[in-house]
Amino acid sequence: MEKKKADPLWDGSSNRNPSDIGFWALIREDFATHQRDFFSQGFFALVVHRFGNWRMSISIRLVRLPFSVLYMLFAKLTQIFCGIKLDYTVQVGRRVKIEHFGGMILGARSIGNDVVIRQNTTFGIRDASDLAAKPTIEDGVNIGAGAVIVGNITIGHHSKIAPNTVVIENIPPFSTVYVKPTIVTKNV
Repeated sequence: MEKKKADPLWDGSSNRNPSDIGFWALIREDFATHQRDFFSQGFFALVVHRFGNWRMSISIRLVRLPFSVLYMLFAKLTQIFCGIKLDYTVQVGRRVKIEHFGGMILGARSIGNDVVIRQNTTFGIRDASDLAAKPTIEDGVNIGAGAVIVGNITIGHHSKIAPNTVVIENIPPFSTVYVKPTIVTKNV
């Protein structure tokens, strides 16, 4: 039985920052979410992401071009110096906290409000046969370090994903997902 392909991803042709708040208010809110730490790599990644979306509200391509070049430069610098890849085509909600930096590929379909993401986290596809099959992270999800969330799945609101957990199936709201530890003892 062949699996149904995921719906197409958003094409990036418009501003998909949260519509209930202005650009600068959103940046101030992200700053507060990151404990007002201007040097927080997570804050910097979100500023670049928000800027990437904001520039798409400029309808004249020629006027938008210098902003697009700036976005591409800052997005690459964010990957190199912060270790965080978060393309503007990922819809990101409000008060998202990227708590630590490094080793983060955040290729989700969407990330909801009040989500906490820790280092070495990967969101993305599970199989190269369906490049649109990316996860949806709902509101209030808390994601531990080293978590891998892949495929066309949904992580239900207010769920907790423990560190180093690989998630490949839908998770219902208010769930806790963890890897059961395996204890290995050596007889002496």
